[in-house]
Amino acid sequence: MIRLAIIRHGRTAWNREGRIQGRRDIPLEADAVSELAALCLPREWQHATLISSPLARAVHTAELITGRAPDVIEPALIEMDYGEWEGLRSVDLGADQSSGFRHLPDWGWDYRPPRGESPADVWLRLEPWVKSLRTDTVAVCHIGVIRTLLAIAYEWPFKGTPPFSIKRNSLYHLEVTDTLTPAVPLRIRLEKGGTVQSRVT
Repeated sequence: MIRLAIIRHGRTAWNREGRIQGRRDIPLEADAVSELAALCLPREWQHATLISSPLARAVHTAELITGRAPDVIEPALIEMDYGEWEGLRSVDLGADQSSGFRHLPDWGWDYRPPRGESPADVWLRLEPWVKSLRTDTVAVCHIGVIRTLLAIAYEWPFKGTPPFSIKRNSLYHLEVTDTLTPAVPLRIRLEKGGTVQSRVT
């Protein structure tokens, strides 16, 4: 059995403005950098393989909470492609009946933004990566990726209220066997201590 811990990148200016980021390479905001620099992985995860999405906000988050560069930059972990909606605010799309925008409980696996990806598309690129894991792994990525992995683990069909919530500065712990399953505890918070502590060998 392989353990997989997934964590969302720190906050960006676009997050604060409610804009959809998707593949746009938006950097961490200054407050997020300061916050993450004061945190580190729990000791039991400090020697796991460190993998990051190629987007700068994920790579920077990985560096801040570990004090080192990721072992692997993994293209499969890039955020869900929101197509024509990237840069727009979800509140504005939701108010425009012609946009086709749906709130999460109404998505379904095959829902996709114009010229974007569906959750099913995201899993199609994630599944080979998950099956390739050979060591305990911490993966720094994005809410769309985390949501898809947790949906698989919980067998949630992107319909109705999800059986999980995704918070910042927390690892989401899954077990990788023939399938993905939630581990106990599911959510593990980052610890105070900063990157000096995270360099302990």
